[in-house]
Amino acid sequence: MSHLPQNRTAWNRLAKGSPFAHVATDEECRAPLATLDSRGWLPPSVVGLNVLCLAGAGGWQTILYAVAGANVTVVDLSSEMLWLDQQEAAKRGLTVRTIEGSMDDMAMLEDASFDIVHQPVSTCYVRDLSKTYREIARVLRDGGLYISQHKQPTSLQISHRDEEDRYVIGVEYYRDGPLPNVADDSYRERGAVEFLHRWDDLIGELCRSGFVLEDLREPFRADHKAAPGHFGHRGRFVPPYVRLKARRVARAGVSESTQRIWTPSG
Repeated sequence: MSHLPQNRTAWNRLAKGSPFAHVATDEECRAPLATLDSRGWLPPSVVGLNVLCLAGAGGWQTILYAVAGANVTVVDLSSEMLWLDQQEAAKRGLTVRTIEGSMDDMAMLEDASFDIVHQPVSTCYVRDLSKTYREIARVLRDGGLYISQHKQPTSLQISHRDEEDRYVIGVEYYRDGPLPNVADDSYRERGAVEFLHRWDDLIGELCRSGFVLEDLREPFRADHKAAPGHFGHRGRFVPPYVRLKARRVARAGVSESTQRIWTPSG
């Protein structure tokens, strides 16, 4: 049975009152690119660029890009999360194209039609990461930017905390299939079907799909004041996420004059 219906149901539920359904505030919209990008990965301006927010619905990322002047498309599995984008865009007088669909099958989008693909944590919800990467490579123009965040595999291997508050790796690294239910679900979304992607998948498959990795960061989630059991305490021992900046390499037979390539210097 496909995991997509279960994940759609889970995220439709999370759209109601979840921290993941945080819409962009007026203050964030006053400096949209700075809000989106504290690392300097984005160009100085996205005005007129075609941006795909992949699995990024919820009224935050898409709205910030639209406020910054980009032509925004969002593809997401959850109709309720997409509705938040539609509602917030209408409220602010913005135009955002919303499409309900899975990240590993974007047949509705044309080849080489985007300058930027920005994807928050979501690849854990698909079994075959290579299909997603190939789809992203297909829809990105040569020289296009892919910014993404993923759950680190070791974080998804944690099963529980022992009697001495040590975090136990109880899920096999070479597991095939959905992750099991575990006692420690600090960085899991309840009700969703998730998959562990190894570093070979996260980085190696990215390179094999037509990308060059330009930067890698581990978001800081440690809180030395947090009590055991709090996600901040767990973050002291196991980093939960990794952020990647990758560039679509030129396809064979495509001249440089036909590419829309920008660099951080403009």
